Amino acid sequence: MVHSDRGGPFRSRSFQRLLSMNGLAGSMGRVASAADNSAMESFHSLLQKNVLDQRRVWESREQLHLAIITWIEHTYNNRRRQRRLGKLTPVEFELAFAATHAA
Repeated sequence: MVHSDRGGPFRSRSFQRLLSMNGLAGSMGRVASAADNSAMESFHSLLQKNVLDQRRVWESREQLHLAIITWIEHTYNNRRRQRRLGKLTPVEFELAFAATHAA
């Protein structure tokens, strides 16, 4: 998934073809919705700081992919509290949701 704004370069046929050739899907925020971009920019900033800027050379794409997934699942989703989830982390919310529906 590649999230971008609605700028011309991201809507171009050549960019869409490039995404398709690499097995990626495009995602664009709504018109005049700064919140869409700010959430993604915040996520990417944290990803850059916590995974990509670690002065490490990745031996393969798979190794980098695993590092990103591990960071998301073990750090980001366990610590990041969301207002829309009642100030719970995504993991806490899922556990509460599962417990509610099991009862």
